[in-house]
Amino acid sequence: MNRPAMETILNKIKEYDRIMLFRHIRMDGDCTGATKGFKEILKLSFPEKEILLVDDQKSDFLAFLGPDDGSVEDSVYESALAIVLDTGTADRVYNQKFKLCKEIVKIDHHIPVDDYGTYTWVEEEKSSCCEMIAEFYHTFRDELKINVTAATYLYTGMVTDSGRFRFRSVSGDTMRYAGMLLDLGIDTDTLYAHLYLQEFEYLKFESYVYDKMQMTENGVAYIFVDKEMREKFNLTQEAASGSVSFLEGIKGSIIWMAFIENSDPEKTIRVRLRSRFVHVDKLANKYHGGGHACASGATVYSAEEMAALIADADALIKEYKETHEDWL
Repeated sequence: MNRPAMETILNKIKEYDRIMLFRHIRMDGDCTGATKGFKEILKLSFPEKEILLVDDQKSDFLAFLGPDDGSVEDSVYESALAIVLDTGTADRVYNQKFKLCKEIVKIDHHIPVDDYGTYTWVEEEKSSCCEMIAEFYHTFRDELKINVTAATYLYTGMVTDSGRFRFRSVSGDTMRYAGMLLDLGIDTDTLYAHLYLQEFEYLKFESYVYDKMQMTENGVAYIFVDKEMREKFNLTQEAASGSVSFLEGIKGSIIWMAFIENSDPEKTIRVRLRSRFVHVDKLANKYHGGGHACASGATVYSAEEMAALIADADALIKEYKETHEDWL
């Protein structure tokens, strides 16, 4: 816990009449849950303040959480406190007008590589940014208010970013904060139905991935989802990127990756990297990306660069397996 940073942020919130919340591009459960959950907490706790979340990104996966606020004039930003959540670098903030705000707060759990923000609270060991907001509420629970709506938003981010509480970043505190939120009456049957039920056609895509996936000599599992495959199964970028999760349960494979061909003029290929035991964040940094130790993203610009990334990942696994015995 970094109580001094938390107290600074709370005092800044009290100081401003307008708070604006921001999240990263390609929204996921954690950045969405953290921004929407924090907004709800602040609205309940400070009804006299204006709390805005201006973001027009679309996500089929998270549509059940509801829309955000519409666009506002630039002058609205200029008198506001910006709170950017779950975003490691300034260039990944979706709404770049956060830079117009009077002061900027960064709340994040990614490995720090960009110290943007007037005030920062970064704890890379936390399982999710939503866990941090749950901790923030719990720390100042005598001053802040919460309801089941905010709890549902935060729990959504906690459960998705922790791999259903399976990742190594999950701690006893993670489970205690999750329990605190559950005690508020979250409808987990409905929530899990939204998160984990799949359309029949998407299950066909999953089966196709298992047929087409490849494995390197030392155990890098990977799939290349090209434009033809996306068209065949009518996949959004978000749905195609989800294919990385299909590869996570292969014994002996401690790095797995999904390469998603984009439709942009630069013909970029988005990469999602996942691992167990071995860290992949520095590998992602080498290929125009970054993220967590065992969950990162990158971008490659050609088939040759994709092959180079696969070779580097294979070498990383080889070295790890030769020097460690704690892998399966």
